[in-house]
Amino acid sequence: MQLSVELIPGRTPFPSGATAVIVDVLRATTSLTVALANGARRVLEAASPDEAFARRDREPGALVCGEREGRKVPGFDLGNSPSEYGAAVVAGRTLVFASTNGSLAIRRAAGARRRLLAAFVNASAAAASLAGERRAVIVCAGKLGRFALEDALFAGWLCARLEHDGARLEGAGATLARALAPRDADEVRRLVEGASHARYLRSLGPEAAADVEFCSRLDVIPRAFTV
Repeated sequence: MQLSVELIPGRTPFPSGATAVIVDVLRATTSLTVALANGARRVLEAASPDEAFARRDREPGALVCGEREGRKVPGFDLGNSPSEYGAAVVAGRTLVFASTNGSLAIRRAAGARRRLLAAFVNASAAAASLAGERRAVIVCAGKLGRFALEDALFAGWLCARLEHDGARLEGAGATLARALAPRDADEVRRLVEGASHARYLRSLGPEAAADVEFCSRLDVIPRAFTV
């Protein structure tokens, strides 16, 4: 496998035939993984709240979800906390999802062969689901077009795992991410919880602080999903 990393979503056309691994640890890909594990039918990304409302209007019964600046958008059904996406709420439902960074990373990979959602909560399942791929690109959501440590940490973890299994790392992004790879679950937790975006989320209150703790766990969901 050829494996490269975009530390923030790129602007050039997505590589033809590649699989995209979408990463927004805090919190979009964590929340959407929880939602799909709890039976959500599908996820439709939207670049903005206005687009989300418009897509919801074309999808009867869909839930409109996401955030701006970490907070649920007025009029949305759900925010961006994994705790909101329980089976009683999302099972069988289409989610129209618009977050500040994660939904743009999903949209970035619209031309991918497939788009895989990945985060620390399903890290090993995501790695296993890439078996047999010829080329994959890890797309880190970042934060407002800038580097986000927690996403780079996950990219490094995945690069290390896949390199061990024979993947060939390509490009400066993969080299940097690999150097940042956490060694174990304790280091994942410590580094993610110390990231600047984690500190910002904790400032929003105890519920967001609990989200940070959950998003810092390694391998609590044994499945990976595509969108």
